[in-house]
Amino acid sequence: MAIDNNIKKKYHYWEWRTIAVLFVGYALFYFVRKNLGMAIPAMEKELDITKTELGVFLTIHSIIYGVSRYINGILVDRFSKKKIMSLGLLLTCVVNIMICFSPKLNGVLNLLDSEGKATMGLVYLIGTLWVFNGYFQGMGVPPCVSLMAHWIKPNELATKQSLWNVSHSIGAGIVVALCGFMLDTWGYSVWYLCFLVPALLALIGVPLLWYGLKDDPTDVGLPTLEQMEQMEQSGGSKKAEKNPLENISESKRKKIVNRMVYANPYIWIIAVSNFCIYVIRLTILDWGGSFLTEEKGMGIAAAGNMLATTEIIGGSLGMLLAGWISDKFFGSKAHRTCFFCIVFATLSFLLFWQCDSLVLSFIFLVLSAFFIYGPQALYGVCASQQATKFAAGTGNGIIGIFGYASSLISGVVFGAMAESGGWDQVFLISVIFGAVGAIAIGLMWKAPADGYEKLNKVIKEVE
Repeated sequence: MAIDNNIKKKYHYWEWRTIAVLFVGYALFYFVRKNLGMAIPAMEKELDITKTELGVFLTIHSIIYGVSRYINGILVDRFSKKKIMSLGLLLTCVVNIMICFSPKLNGVLNLLDSEGKATMGLVYLIGTLWVFNGYFQGMGVPPCVSLMAHWIKPNELATKQSLWNVSHSIGAGIVVALCGFMLDTWGYSVWYLCFLVPALLALIGVPLLWYGLKDDPTDVGLPTLEQMEQMEQSGGSKKAEKNPLENISESKRKKIVNRMVYANPYIWIIAVSNFCIYVIRLTILDWGGSFLTEEKGMGIAAAGNMLATTEIIGGSLGMLLAGWISDKFFGSKAHRTCFFCIVFATLSFLLFWQCDSLVLSFIFLVLSAFFIYGPQALYGVCASQQATKFAAGTGNGIIGIFGYASSLISGVVFGAMAESGGWDQVFLISVIFGAVGAIAIGLMWKAPADGYEKLNKVIKEVE
C-alpha cells in the first residue's frame, strides 16, 4: 500500500509553495540591501562622502549582519520562522526609508554644510541606520534555510535550495539595474531614490511571507519528512519515528547541538572557505559600480546593467547548475562541487582584472559570478546537511558570521586601498583569498554527504 495520493499532492503543493514564497521574499530582502552599492558613486559626488567612510559602513553593516544571522539562526531553531522573516523585511524597509529622508533633518541636526555636502553628522546618521539594516537583514536567511530543511528531503536539498538561491541574483540584479537607471535618468542628485523606491517595492513581501509560509508540515496536517520517508518504506503506514530530539532534556539537547555544530570540524572548514569566497563576492557587489566606472571607464547605467546581467545570468545559472551537479554526480556531496567552483571563480576574477577589453571584462565578470554563486548557494546546504535539520539554523549562523566578517577586508580595507592606490591591490588580494578558500574546502573532500548518521551516534552517547 503506497502513501495516499492526497497526502503526496498536498505535500508537494506546500513544498513548492514554500520555495516560491521564500524565493520572492528573499529577493525583496536584496532590494533593500544591495542598493547601496549603486548609490555609492552618487553619494561620493553629491555628499562628498569618501570611499573609506563608505567602506566603514559596508564593513560594520556586514559584521552586524553576520552576527544577526548567527543569533537568528539559533532563534529559528526554537521559534516561528515565518514571523522572524516577516518582521525582518518590514524593519529593513523602514530603515531604508529613513535613510532616504535623513538629509531632511538638516536644521534639526547639523547634517549638511553650506555647499550641501554631508557633515560628519550625516555620515554617522546614515552609517548608524545602515548598521541597523545589517541586523534586520540577518533575519532573512536563517528562516529560509531552516524552512527548507523542514520541507525538502535531504537528497533533494542541494538542487531545490539552489533554486531558492537564485533569488539572491534576481534581487541583486533587478535593484542594481533599477538604481543605475534612476541615477542615469535623473542624475546623481536623486541618490536617495536608491533607498526609497526599493523599500516601497519590498514592503509587498511582508504580507506574502506572513500569510504564505508555514513553519513545518505538521502545521498543515502533514507528516514530517521523517514520517513521509518511513511511510514510503513501510508501504504507507502513518506510524513513524518522532523527532529524535523531542524527548531529549534541554541540557542533553545543548550537548548534541554543540557536537553537531560547534565541535564539528566540517562546519568550521565551510566557514573559513565561505569567508574567502565572500571577499570576492562582496567586492563585486559592493564596489562593482565604483570599479566599473573608475577602472573600466563605464557610465553608471552601463555599469548597473553589466552588474545586473552578471547577477541574473551568471549567478542564477551558476546556482542552478551547482545544485544539480551536486545531487546528480557527487551524491549530494555539495562540498565537492564547491571546490571546483572556487578554483574557477578565482581564475575568472583574475582574468577580469588583467584584461582591458570591455567585452572580455563582461565575459569574465559573468563567469566570476557563475562560479562564485555555486558555493554561495551550496555552503548553506553543506551546513544544513552536516549540522542536520535540527541545528540547521545554528550551523548556517556560524558560516554566516564568517562570510560577512570578510567585509573587514572587502569593506573598509578595500575602500581605503582603492582611494589611496587604485584597484589593482584590491583585485590581487581578492585573488589570493580565492586560492585560500579553494584549499580550505579541499580538506573536506572525503566528508560524508550529511551528518544524520553522526547525529544518531551522538544521541546514543549523550543518553
